[in-house]
Amino acid sequence: MRIQFPLYLVLIGSLSMFVPLLAAQSHDGGTQQSASQVPGPKPEDTEVWQPEPKVVTPGATCGAPPSDAIILFDGKNLNEWVSAQDRAAPAKWNVANGIVTVDKTAGNIETKRMFKNYQLHLEWRVPENVTGSGQARGNSGLFLASTGPGDAGYEMQILDSYNNKTYVNGQAASIYKQGPPLANPNRKPGEWQMYDVVWTAPIFNPDGSVKTPAYVTAAFNGVIVQNHFELKGETRYIGQPFYKKFDGAPIKLQAHGDPSEPLSYRNIWVRELN
Repeated sequence: MRIQFPLYLVLIGSLSMFVPLLAAQSHDGGTQQSASQVPGPKPEDTEVWQPEPKVVTPGATCGAPPSDAIILFDGKNLNEWVSAQDRAAPAKWNVANGIVTVDKTAGNIETKRMFKNYQLHLEWRVPENVTGSGQARGNSGLFLASTGPGDAGYEMQILDSYNNKTYVNGQAASIYKQGPPLANPNRKPGEWQMYDVVWTAPIFNPDGSVKTPAYVTAAFNGVIVQNHFELKGETRYIGQPFYKKFDGAPIKLQAHGDPSEPLSYRNIWVRELN
């Protein structure tokens, strides 16, 4: 016996099956629509417009000082320098023909100004007729921070290392007795050599302990020879390096006591990076 249901009951039952499905589709579609309305990342989100870097006019030629450089030696005088042994006394090296030549009897010289972080350009020349060998051949030194008289401080070695063997952490462009250079791009004696150095001074805690060490990055005749090298302390001829607290220091040039003919310098300038 076939049972017949009224048509309206059949329609109601069918609708009851489709309503939840339509609601679910509507809910899912709404979620998708809301997600599509969330803005995505834009290039402007990572753009920084202020503060603008200061404008610096570069030197007209390679090695020439930029517009914000402090000129430490321009070939005319040593007005920016004093004796490292007696800071009240003037520097007494020999200036002539646009260069300054080391006077070994006068001792080391250093800048009147104190520096922290900086970019330094310096050119030096071993005389063509230089004699001697090893450390006794065209020896001088660039102290990136002078912390006292004599050879106290942080030295980057200056030496004739053109076909002149010595211990590698004491050759030209080494951080003396700490870090050998990454390469040896020395020119022969009689030719001008060029150092470009970025010095990051150490920072000390109030109790004198080291908060951050000193770092050096340097190019020698355009070749990177120190790449963010971390110093273990002051450079020492004998014994291990150590740090002692200071806040700003002069730059020092060494009058080494070896008997070889003295070096000359020219075109020395610095840019403060504090």
